[in-house]
Amino acid sequence: MDKYICNVCGYVYDPAVGDPDNGVAAGTAFEAIPEDWVCPLCGVGKEDFEKVK
Repeated sequence: MDKYICNVCGYVYDPAVGDPDNGVAAGTAFEAIPEDWVCPLCGVGKEDFEKVK
């Protein structure tokens, strides 16, 4: 699964880790995260993330 980086603050969403503090279990692909999820560091939405190359 691909990692995604926040274009605003640089937070990297790693699907192997997920975001358990915000209800996203480890093993959850970025595409499967609810649309209302926001970056845990700066609060922007999924639209401000891009796939890590």
